[in-house]
Amino acid sequence: MIYSANMLKTYKSCPLKYKLKYVDKFSLPQKFEIFEKGKKIHALAYYYLKGDDISRMETALTSEECAIWSRLKENEFFNMKTYRAEFELNCKIGDFWVGGRLDAVVTDGDGNYYILDYKTGRIPPDPENDLQTLVYLAALAAHLGDGFKSLKFVYIDLKNNKNHVIDYSLAHPEIIEHICRQIESGKFERANASCENCEYKSYC
Repeated sequence: MIYSANMLKTYKSCPLKYKLKYVDKFSLPQKFEIFEKGKKIHALAYYYLKGDDISRMETALTSEECAIWSRLKENEFFNMKTYRAEFELNCKIGDFWVGGRLDAVVTDGDGNYYILDYKTGRIPPDPENDLQTLVYLAALAAHLGDGFKSLKFVYIDLKNNKNHVIDYSLAHPEIIEHICRQIESGKFERANASCENCEYKSYC
């Protein structure tokens, strides 16, 4: 089993929701238009960083999407040297495997690496301790081994045109291991505090 950041977040928010979603495979219909803008920007970024001609794709953008795309192209981190785009990585923390797909990894060419995560919506409320931050930093650090001078996670907030940078030295992989151990324990109680806006509230 490879635990993704979303799996760990789900368990942290409500163990019963985790069971319904990932153990019982209880799926609910999604409103795909909610994700359409983000998917377009991520696809453009991937082909752009690969060096492909994206001019025809750009003509399909709405005016709002064009503004978001312009902000990303002008971002200082996005203009660094590309190491990988849409980079799938796994690593072992304690007895558990975790991983995910990184939007992009860039470098300044001097041993400093940056994980980029483009957000067309809001960034996590506590990005330093967000499980996506922790999992991605741990996975890239394991991949690079001793081959980096510094490693940072950059949330690119395209809505507000801001960057939020988190240093690898602030990461706490023991948080990931603790949640994995909780999942493996097989305890899936409902977390009542998160029921109000949960899409599974009618089924648990």
